[in-house]
Amino acid sequence: MTTTPTERSVPARVPAAHIALALLILVACLLSASTWLVYSNTWDEPEHLAAGIELLDRGKYEYDTEHPPIVRALIALGPYLAGARSFGTPPPDGTQEGIDILYTGGHYDLYLTLARLGTLPFLAVLLFATWLWARRLTASDGEALLAVLLLACVPPVLGHAALATLDVPAAATTLLALYALQSWLCSARWRAALFFGITAGVAVGTKFSAIPFLVLGLVVLAVAHVVLRSGGGRSSASGQSMAATCRRVGGLAVVALVALVPIFIAYGVRSSNANGVLHRFDWAVSYLFQRHGLAHDAGALLGHVWLPRAMKGFVEGIVALKAHNDTGHMSFLLGRVRAMGWWYFYLVALAVKTPLPLLATGPVGLAMLAREGWRDRDGWRLAPALLFVTILAFASLFSQINIGIRHVLILYPLLALGGAHAVTVAWRALRDTRHRSFAVLGTVVVVGLVGWQVSTLWRANPDYLPYFNEAVGHPEKVLVDSDLDWGQDLWRLERRAAEIKVPSLSLAYRGTADLSREALPPFTVMPPWHPTTGWIAISALAREHDLAGYAWLNEFKPMERIGKTIDLYYVPPAR
Repeated sequence: MTTTPTERSVPARVPAAHIALALLILVACLLSASTWLVYSNTWDEPEHLAAGIELLDRGKYEYDTEHPPIVRALIALGPYLAGARSFGTPPPDGTQEGIDILYTGGHYDLYLTLARLGTLPFLAVLLFATWLWARRLTASDGEALLAVLLLACVPPVLGHAALATLDVPAAATTLLALYALQSWLCSARWRAALFFGITAGVAVGTKFSAIPFLVLGLVVLAVAHVVLRSGGGRSSASGQSMAATCRRVGGLAVVALVALVPIFIAYGVRSSNANGVLHRFDWAVSYLFQRHGLAHDAGALLGHVWLPRAMKGFVEGIVALKAHNDTGHMSFLLGRVRAMGWWYFYLVALAVKTPLPLLATGPVGLAMLAREGWRDRDGWRLAPALLFVTILAFASLFSQINIGIRHVLILYPLLALGGAHAVTVAWRALRDTRHRSFAVLGTVVVVGLVGWQVSTLWRANPDYLPYFNEAVGHPEKVLVDSDLDWGQDLWRLERRAAEIKVPSLSLAYRGTADLSREALPPFTVMPPWHPTTGWIAISALAREHDLAGYAWLNEFKPMERIGKTIDLYYVPPAR
């Protein structure tokens, strides 16, 4: 018996929204990767590479242990397969080790590109996780795609995704873990608990900032879940509710155990020599014991509890990060330099680093989602606003390492969810209004806002990393560090100096590039408080670290700005 064409099975068509999503992710990744051949290595990239190469090559993990190893291993994988090997530079600072790996053998460009390739997939994960969140908030594919588009048009996200660093991977894995957390709280299923456990473990193994974000997220989302259920007229004493509560308590134990699996894998791949791990763990216990309050109690407990070697390395890394936060980090904000940060640092950073359309629509949309979630007893729509406020408040009140918006990139997908919702609600209201003139004007405004946001993709390219919005005329007076100058414009200086045939150069530059192995003209390092003449190049980060010492340059006008961060002067010899 033969079948007619209509009886044959027809392959299922891929939904148009999924094709659009894939194209958005692809374009975003290509735009991010377009900066690879523009930027020299930024400040942190050599040390991340060194730590990953050491782990793959020697089975050790001793460089800058306040960051976990999962993504560092991925950063190092490409260079390692291409022939990069560890030199065994004594720890704990791996910057010189990373520089030697990059420059040795004439493979600088190859190794740096392969290292950056290791983090690019996390941009795709971040955009896809935003899609997952958006599809839970709305039944509209258009609104969900708009959320992904708004996020893909945030230059700091694309800029940091192009670097061999941990910030975009941390935002991506944490956002996915928060999605899994909310799914588990709503369903109380064992499969959801397993998913949350795995994603939480990977997020923590990517960057330790995931720990407070996930713990606080668990608290606020769980409280919201309880409040919304009790407000809906359901009896918490019912058998069904009690069973769900028991499943969640049991599920939390499953989450904790499963989350340890990625951490054990990451910290357990070591050589048989464990002396370094034990020495650093003893230091961590001693440091905590010398503190007060809960830290002291934790140190006393750890001193009497047996832990496997992998967990000792994990605990030591967390304590190293705490010690860094306790002592602060030299940072710059609004013309001032200090070590212990400012509570309003991230508020200012969001205000100046976020495209203005998203800055206008994102908070409004988050408030609208929260109101609708409260009204309809919908925890999913309430969650983005709760998470945004909680993470921002924690970072503002407790973080004393104020060196860039990169530490709170997780806020941008939440803002994008809010922005997409605000735009969608406004569009529907304009479509249904009877006032034609008002509808036309409103439509122009809405389309203009979205177009303005999208236009940042080509207006900022390739300078996604040092992007500041249109409200900031002089970024160097607001933020520097990784928000403006992370040492990335050295290649541009080399090319420009060759073009105009600079015979010699006085250089004030801060970064981790090896200047002696760069294609610079003959140069001398220009220290502060030493005015000089001739060709002079000074980076924003070098000027920031000694504003008074380089104040003599304020009397002269730079000939041009190289990239976004290096001022090039010519000061004629005094007669």
